[in-house]
Amino acid sequence: MLDINVSEVGGHVVCRPLGELDAFTVPQFREALATVGSSQRLLIDLGEVPFMDSAGLGALIGGIRRIREVDGVVVVACSRPTLMRLLHTTGFDRIVPVVSTVDEAVEVLNGGGVDDEVSGTDPG
Repeated sequence: MLDINVSEVGGHVVCRPLGELDAFTVPQFREALATVGSSQRLLIDLGEVPFMDSAGLGALIGGIRRIREVDGVVVVACSRPTLMRLLHTTGFDRIVPVVSTVDEAVEVLNGGGVDDEVSGTDPG
């Protein structure tokens, strides 16, 4: 089962899925991302997602693509090491900023950049 909370906070939209993002729940996640598809600033908080498979990753990328089509900005907050590893291994963190906390994501949305340590990328 998947619950998705969507709220507007401080000029940006927060999409917070709660549960696994897999082939069974991804239609619901896609629908939620479609409802925020015209957002100019979107924070996706994966802190309550214990598992994500390739279907979930595909839905995430599709949602980000829609936001970017309207010149929006997306930042992903993810505090789970297994998901961070997935996002790094697949190169996802090279197409959109991925940070460890919601506070860091808000800072990026507010124009604060992402340094190499926060994004999980290796500078050298």
